[in-house]
Amino acid sequence: MNKKVLHISSECYPAAKAGGMGDVVGALPIYLPRVGYDASVVIPKYANKWFKSQSYKQVAKGSFLLGAEKVKYTVQTLKKGGLQFPFYCIDIPGKFDRESIYLGADGHGYSDEPQRNITFQTAVCDWLLKGKHTFDVLHCHDHMTGLILFMLKYCTRYQSLSEIPTVFTIHNGQYKGEFDWQEVAHLLPPYKSKHDGVLDWDHKINSLATAVKCAWKVNTVSPQYMKEIRRDAGRLTQLYQMEGHKCSGILNGVDVDLWDPSTDSFLDHKLVKSWKTFKSKNKRALLQQFDLKSRRPLIGFIGRLTDQKGADLLADAIDQLLSQSTKVSFVILGTGDKQIEKQLKTLEKKYPRSVKAYIAYDEAVARLIYAGSDYLIMPSRFEPCGLNQLFAMRYGSIPIVATVGGLVDTVPDINIGGNGITFSPNSSRQIHDAVIRSIDLYDDKSAFAALIDKISSLDYSWEYSAKEYATLYLSIIS
Repeated sequence: MNKKVLHISSECYPAAKAGGMGDVVGALPIYLPRVGYDASVVIPKYANKWFKSQSYKQVAKGSFLLGAEKVKYTVQTLKKGGLQFPFYCIDIPGKFDRESIYLGADGHGYSDEPQRNITFQTAVCDWLLKGKHTFDVLHCHDHMTGLILFMLKYCTRYQSLSEIPTVFTIHNGQYKGEFDWQEVAHLLPPYKSKHDGVLDWDHKINSLATAVKCAWKVNTVSPQYMKEIRRDAGRLTQLYQMEGHKCSGILNGVDVDLWDPSTDSFLDHKLVKSWKTFKSKNKRALLQQFDLKSRRPLIGFIGRLTDQKGADLLADAIDQLLSQSTKVSFVILGTGDKQIEKQLKTLEKKYPRSVKAYIAYDEAVARLIYAGSDYLIMPSRFEPCGLNQLFAMRYGSIPIVATVGGLVDTVPDINIGGNGITFSPNSSRQIHDAVIRSIDLYDDKSAFAALIDKISSLDYSWEYSAKEYATLYLSIIS
């Protein structure tokens, strides 16, 4: 009989997604039953289009005090199918019934983020305490769920749950869930003050650090990223070194049914037999949609327009390249920092048939970029795993990536027999030179075609990664 795992997260594709964590939480539970673990997911109930389109049935309800405020919640599941695993959402009126997961209308994080996060985490613990749904492992994702691990271990109300094995996955260690003590300490369920030190890091409550201290096992979403944060994670470096005995890295995978160029419902031109035909038809469609020049390499970028993703460096490199009349075109899809958005739109006006900056997130356009681009560029300053390079290779687009995090694990350079073109991070000049290398490869038609054949046949499915998680679960269950 399969063991039961509950994934606790703030995201799960297709219900709610802001980044790679949503993809992981929406895919890993599909593959775990094949390796002996039935997986369920619980996330907050938002007021986005997906949630509004579903019908629900209530499976539990409860209330608790958040400071002086009485918080009521209901746990709901879907009346109809649609997801391949049991899916629960917690409805907390006034806290999560908003269209955006994390950001207000001003583009900044919600001012009541500490209260929101603590209400969701307390509601999860309260629901588990009722005992109608039992699990063999609790798997928490990122800082938004990190305090659950403290509550289970040190809050008297939840002592009966303290022996359930726990795993904490770090998808992005830059976000720590830091709160001022005077702001939120009184919001947590009662615990003995002698455990203040578990919550504290640099005189603040630090949800990420607390989770690392309290979880039975901790993993990052690539082996290289775990090496990087143990070597240099700023103020948390010492913590990762101290807790290193329970830390590991497990590479993310791809849901090969969802990401299949031969069946992708977003594409008008699906893969039939020939990669050359598939790529040329989709490239033509992409060029026509955005009125870009043909007969030159087309480089795509998909992601948040932030410093982390190196979008500012990319903008500088594009200007350098096109001011030199380099024959290359770029299509960029994403939203983020308003200054970077403005910088990219300025480039679009300056080079109207060589740059398209589509400031949005559009799944159909993203799929067309994966299918129609010759290359996908990821100039990240750090990248815990990265999924875009895996999607790109599956759709026959060659990655151009910085040598950080999971990009190191998945994209060795072609000069050492690898899968793409790599460059040292944090420099627009390095990006410029990598693009020049990509143009040289594009002009070598036989080598270019051979590399597409190679990368499109690589297996980065969740099958292997699910086995690694199964081994991790077994180590704490037994």
